[in-house]
Amino acid sequence: MTTESAQPARVYQLIADKIENAVLSGELKPGDRLPSERELVQQYGVSRPTVREALRVLESNHLVKSRLGDRRGPVVLPLTSHSLRKALTRLTSVNAVGLQALLQFRMIIDSAAVVLAAQYRTDSDLLEMERANARMRASVELGYEEFSQADFDFHRIVARSSKNPLLELSGEAVRGSVLGLIEQRIVDSGDSYALMQSSIRHHTEVLDAVRAGDGGHAAWLTRDGLYWYYFDYLDPADRPGLRALADEVRPL
Repeated sequence: MTTESAQPARVYQLIADKIENAVLSGELKPGDRLPSERELVQQYGVSRPTVREALRVLESNHLVKSRLGDRRGPVVLPLTSHSLRKALTRLTSVNAVGLQALLQFRMIIDSAAVVLAAQYRTDSDLLEMERANARMRASVELGYEEFSQADFDFHRIVARSSKNPLLELSGEAVRGSVLGLIEQRIVDSGDSYALMQSSIRHHTEVLDAVRAGDGGHAAWLTRDGLYWYYFDYLDPADRPGLRALADEVRPL
C-alpha cells in the first residue's frame, strides 16, 4: 500500500513533515538539494501533484527554494525567523499576545544578546554595528520606514554577534512582531522624528558598551531604552511590569 492510498487527504503534509524533520535534525543542511520531483514520486509512492503540494508547503515555510527551469531538486535554505514570526503574528491577531508580552519577551531576548555580544563580538562585528548606526543617522530624513530597517539591521547584527542562533532568530521574530503591531501608530503620531533621534543616541550608547565589553551595562541600556521608546504606546496598567523588568538589571 502506498503512502498516498493510506491517507490521500493529508499525504502531502506527511511528506513535508518528513523533509522538514530532516532539515531540523541536520540530516539536510543549508545548500543541500532535495531529490527531484520524479525521484520524490518514486521514493514516496505518490503522484506528482502530491509531491508538488508538499514542496509548496516547504517553500511557504521558507525551508526550501525551487528555481524555475532548474531540473535539480529544491535547495535547502538557512533557517530563518519566519515560522516564529508567523506564530507570534497569529497570537497577536487573536489578542492572545499583546504589546506588553511582546516587549517583555523582547527585553529578555535583546538584553541576553548584548551580554553575549559584549563577550564574543569581533572587530568585524563592531564595524558592521557602526555602519548600521551610520545608516540610521543617514535615513532620518528619508522617513520612518527606511530608518526602522536600519534599526532592525543594527539589532540583527548585535544578535548575530552573540554567536547564539536561537537568540538571533527569536530576536528577529519578536522585533518584527512589535514593529508590525505599532509601526503605523508611530508614523501617525507625528513624534517619529524625536523617536528616531532618541533611538540613535541609545544605539550609540549600546554600541559603546558592547565595544568596551561591558555586557551588564549594555543589558541595562537595552531594557531601559525599550521601556522609554515604547512608553507612550503602552497601557498605563502595563508600565509597572515593564519597568520592573528593566530595573532588574539596573547597575548598583
